[in-house]
Amino acid sequence: MPAANVPTLSDGPVTLRPIRQRDAKALEHVLLDNRGWLRQWEATFPGGGSIIDTRASIRNLTAHARSGSALPFVIEFEGRLVGQLNVSSITYGSLSSATIGYWVAQSSAGRGITPTAVALATDYCFHSLRLHRMEICIRPENRPSLRVVEKLGFRYEGFRRRFIHINGEWRDHFAFALVAEEVPRGVLRRWQEGRVPEDAARVNAEDLAASAYPLRVGDR
Repeated sequence: MPAANVPTLSDGPVTLRPIRQRDAKALEHVLLDNRGWLRQWEATFPGGGSIIDTRASIRNLTAHARSGSALPFVIEFEGRLVGQLNVSSITYGSLSSATIGYWVAQSSAGRGITPTAVALATDYCFHSLRLHRMEICIRPENRPSLRVVEKLGFRYEGFRRRFIHINGEWRDHFAFALVAEEVPRGVLRRWQEGRVPEDAARVNAEDLAASAYPLRVGDR
């Protein structure tokens, strides 16, 4: 059965909790303060604008949560809102998979907050929802996000041309994933115990070379 509720998950000073409508103002403040940092990685709609409407976004996220297809979280560090994490495209049955997307404020990057949040969400999906596979897709240029999958040992799975509309254009992405059998004792525990395979997230040379030349409209 799909989860009806979004849990609160924590490890040390890092907490994932359900996003709430009353988070709109604080979320807008963080997004505006980090506009230059986040815009280049921000999902957009083809032909749409880039207006920040946190209230509408939260309504959309919570509707997906009620349907059981998503787990929308805010990321807190020492009680302060510093980002978002969304588990989306939750599918049960023979697929039993989901995808994770996330962002954190620039001042919170590089402090272990994001990998902890991703690990907490993945462990919950594997152990409580009984999902089988978790996927994260990242732009080749997004080095901070690539460090997250490297730290946690998400396995590199392939190169996806013009996969997601980001910052006004269709952008290439690298795909990474884990299946539950790879982390029987949990993603967070494996990372904290220093047991992450070193090369799991390594992108092969062919895909690195391909990512250096984005496919443009009209290319043959």
